[in-house]
Amino acid sequence: MNKTLMASLLALALTGCASSQSDQPFSLTLAHINDTQSHFDASDVRLSFANKAVYTRAGGSARVFNYVNQLREQADINNQAFLFLHAGDAWQGSGYFTQHKGAMNADILSRMQLDAMTLGEREFALDNRHLAAFIEQVDFPVLAANIDARQDADLQAAKNLQPYVLYAFKGNKKKRVANVKDAGKSPVVAVLGLVRADMATAGKQVGQLSFDQEVSRAQSTVNALKEQGVSHIVALTHLGLERDNQLAQKVNGIDVIVGGHAQGLLGDFTALGGTKNEPYARRFTNPDGRGSTCVVQSGQFGQAMGKVTVTFTYDGRVSQCEGGNTLLVDQQFYSDVRRNDNQRVSEQQQESILAAIADADNIAVVAEDKSLQQYIAKEYQPALREAYGKVIGVVPQTLAHAQLPVTGKGSQVAPLVAASQLYWLNTQGVQSVTGRQADFSLVAASAINQRIEIGAIKAGQISMELLPGNNPISLVSLTGHQVAGLLLEAINGAIAPNADGGSFPYVAGLRYQFNETSRGRGYLSRIEYARNGQWARIEPNTQYQVALTGFHALANGGGQTLFDAQQVLTDRLDLAYVNGNLAAFPVARLSKSAQGAIEVHYINQPLNCQQAQVSCNTSAYAFTDYVRDNRPALTALAEPGISLNRL
Repeated sequence: MNKTLMASLLALALTGCASSQSDQPFSLTLAHINDTQSHFDASDVRLSFANKAVYTRAGGSARVFNYVNQLREQADINNQAFLFLHAGDAWQGSGYFTQHKGAMNADILSRMQLDAMTLGEREFALDNRHLAAFIEQVDFPVLAANIDARQDADLQAAKNLQPYVLYAFKGNKKKRVANVKDAGKSPVVAVLGLVRADMATAGKQVGQLSFDQEVSRAQSTVNALKEQGVSHIVALTHLGLERDNQLAQKVNGIDVIVGGHAQGLLGDFTALGGTKNEPYARRFTNPDGRGSTCVVQSGQFGQAMGKVTVTFTYDGRVSQCEGGNTLLVDQQFYSDVRRNDNQRVSEQQQESILAAIADADNIAVVAEDKSLQQYIAKEYQPALREAYGKVIGVVPQTLAHAQLPVTGKGSQVAPLVAASQLYWLNTQGVQSVTGRQADFSLVAASAINQRIEIGAIKAGQISMELLPGNNPISLVSLTGHQVAGLLLEAINGAIAPNADGGSFPYVAGLRYQFNETSRGRGYLSRIEYARNGQWARIEPNTQYQVALTGFHALANGGGQTLFDAQQVLTDRLDLAYVNGNLAAFPVARLSKSAQGAIEVHYINQPLNCQQAQVSCNTSAYAFTDYVRDNRPALTALAEPGISLNRL
């Protein structure tokens, strides 16, 4: 634990129970967002009113800021204690992050006047030097009680990284205090942060940080706070709803868990054309059987805001926990996702929509805060618009991305990426460079950074957001037996206990069925490829031209099979652009370093993706060409080619 964290916990022990908190009933309102993922601009959304689909814009920092200011004003009028919290994953997700590496996040989030934030896995997307800069630049505390930063050169001195923060309230007026004694008779609210304990094994750039187990660290921190005399405790977490619910049932003394890592918007949004998820503000009984914990969470991209009001009994227990998520939308609606002026709904339909919104408790028409919107438009939007470039297509409905295709919900994006690579490799221009025709394509789930949102899609969004890596498309000869081995190792690795599913192979021009026989293991009952418009069985000894992402080509996703296939001699070609011209880089073989890292040995000039004149992200080029040439109205493929039968 870093020096600041240790000092804070020591202060708890020293102050003890000397101070006396007021025994009057207390009520606290929490406004919260999570998983905003650098979506500073509003997002396109599809809604339904009177069984008719309409399109508008939702969220964005300026709209969120206006709405939270309205809530602040209402709390001021009611003399109500109020906090505004962010439950992590503010980073990544848009070209803004690609361009500014967290600096814009620090700027805009500080302007939105947050009271605290915790860290999600996306905050570890770069390195701890960038994270430390972000933590020190924001003007609100960043909370993580279960991070030990003593060995990390970048974060060990980050004074703004705290295990918790204390706020003392006199009605609506709040003051940050070092301990309960400084608060006098004023009620004190502690907000403690918790991050995923498995962050270091989830492929994140965590440096020399170590992570304590969530439940044990939460309980020890709560115990220390209670010993000081803190009566009201909020846990600000980025664990996911299931783990938040478990935390509520395993830890005594947490009053409210404000969570992140959203998989959906809590509440019933079916009347708006959305889904019905778990209820907002569920209460769970603590292990002692006396206390209870209220669990809340908002959605993604700042499209909605959660608001919960918690009322406490005289002895500090939760007596009421009520609230909900509110979708924050623009006032103008359209009949088409492209939102052209001639596609605005009729005046009559507009009035009907606004009347329906006025009667609903989970959606609100909210204008953007002019000052913040103008600031973003002046300081940040021009460079992003230039980088995004022209519109190449439109997405009528959001295309989901999940690592594993279970319970009927897989990635709709990954099969499209695989299809784009197969299409691109077999275009005349690319074949003139490779001299080959690809038979099928495999794409690791981890190669896709996120889902594709509804609305217009631009070339820069693909290279900066969807496929931001710098790995070239590879074309390699593999036997049917090797293809089967690759699939088995990648699938078994993806479904193994505690695996994140990143190696799972999505396909194009190929289809397979996998049946799990024991936890994390199984067999392939069918592998077929498309030959002359017909499905044909993969033959074990026949050679096939297989397109792979860099992840699989390096044998990271396919394990030993792919490494063995390329260890002695391979005909693999890595494709990249050099000075704007496509070039093939023949690979001789792979080897492993003493530390086990895969090393690529090229026949002639090695491929160096770090050179300024070299662009290796051929996956993004392929997807751009595929959308522009073949699928300007981008929808999910009817046949993803995968059957995954799990136990």
